[in-house]
Amino acid sequence: MKSSTSYSRHKECPNQAGVNCGDCRLSGICLPVALQQDDIIKLDEIVKRSRVLQKNEYIYRSMDSFTSVFAIRSGYVKTYQVTESGEEQITGFYFPGEIIGLDGIGKNHYVNNAKTLDSTALCEIPFSRFQELTMELPQLQTHFFQLMSQEITADQELITLLSKKTAEQRISTFLLTISARNSRRQLSAKSFSLPMSRTDMGNFLGLTVETVSRIMSKIAKAGLIKHHNKDIEILDIEQLKITANIN
Repeated sequence: MKSSTSYSRHKECPNQAGVNCGDCRLSGICLPVALQQDDIIKLDEIVKRSRVLQKNEYIYRSMDSFTSVFAIRSGYVKTYQVTESGEEQITGFYFPGEIIGLDGIGKNHYVNNAKTLDSTALCEIPFSRFQELTMELPQLQTHFFQLMSQEITADQELITLLSKKTAEQRISTFLLTISARNSRRQLSAKSFSLPMSRTDMGNFLGLTVETVSRIMSKIAKAGLIKHHNKDIEILDIEQLKITANIN
């Protein structure tokens, strides 16, 4: 694997010509609202925009030296660890506008493997230069701490999801989470495609593929969703919340 720092630098995103941090449609997710235009330009100067990665390419591997965090510009990414028995355990799915690589900060190496789920473009942010910039821009540091807090909260919610909820509650919660993340990106909260396979979905939720398929069919028959392959349409979001046991 090439080092994450070996990606060639481009001024423009390879699949969104002319776009930089200042006019990126995802800036409202990636960047703190308080940043002024001059500050955004400073951040843009340290960002490295990678070539488009194809499906199943690694962004980084577990135990690689921690050098950067990455904002997903387009596409989807999964992170996973390999158990002592050699099995893959998925730890997260990430969407455009979200940040990966935060797991490397504490140990100076990445804990997870990060692999693309489809064609993916990234913004690589070298962490040493980012730290220097946060000394100039306290609001950027605050935003970064918020991202880290969200990551910790997500980990805690996953533990609760896997230890306390039934299979039906897990899948319902998962769909609602995707819905909420789409909404934050100003996309449809009710109609979307799942970027991951049913196998990956089951792995993440601690369920077999057969259970995932059975529960998806069950909640569809109940009139809560419609689904065809990876395409999902939520028909009754309030009832889905009740099924997920979300207050």
